[in-house]
Amino acid sequence: MVNRVLTVSLLAGLLAGLLIAALQHVTTTPLILKAETYETAMRAFEAQQAAFSGEAKLILAHSGHEGAEHAEWKPEDGLQRTAFTTLVTIATSIGFAALLLGGMIAAGDAIDERRALIWAACGFLAFGLVPAAGLAPELPGSAAAELVHRQIWWIATALATAGGLFVFLRMEAPWLRALAVLVMLAPHVIGAPHPAAPESKVPAEIAAHFTALSLGIQAALWLVTGFAVGVIWPWVSRRATAAPATA
Repeated sequence: MVNRVLTVSLLAGLLAGLLIAALQHVTTTPLILKAETYETAMRAFEAQQAAFSGEAKLILAHSGHEGAEHAEWKPEDGLQRTAFTTLVTIATSIGFAALLLGGMIAAGDAIDERRALIWAACGFLAFGLVPAAGLAPELPGSAAAELVHRQIWWIATALATAGGLFVFLRMEAPWLRALAVLVMLAPHVIGAPHPAAPESKVPAEIAAHFTALSLGIQAALWLVTGFAVGVIWPWVSRRATAAPATA
């Protein structure tokens, strides 16, 4: 069973990851590159303004500190960056596939295209769309609250949504369903962490376009991965069953 889960996760993740990586290359990646030019230009402008206002020494000291912090390696633009983005997308898709298989096996569901797509849609709701209602996907240079606070809120929201959806769709007791709805709403009532001064270096039109495309790409990644899991799992299972019979 474990070998089967690993095999299907790897195959489904590879196929879905390659497809969605190609889609990313022509949708979200150009927007990220454009946002980085705004971010770089704004930093240069702020440094120039600070120099004119007599704060050059402070800026240079800060820049030196930032330079030490950001001197870490990163892939170069072009083929290297595309390759690393593709690898990350494939790894994410493999994780999604393993998560879907683990959930369906634990719930005792049969694994086919229809059920896998339903689970994938719920996965997108729990880990994509609902958390994005509080913390939308962000471009480089966007204003954001402290990272740790955002991570805590996102994880709590994703877990609350996933657990609430499971209870709401699986349980018939009205009080349990009502409790599930309350649990799902709780993170949004508390509110996501946002910066005190929401100033962004990126134009609002580009940020909004990126958010919409990112959510669409994430939905596609979940659904394509789910479909691949639903197709590959029965095929691998038939081969595993047929192998001892032939032997």
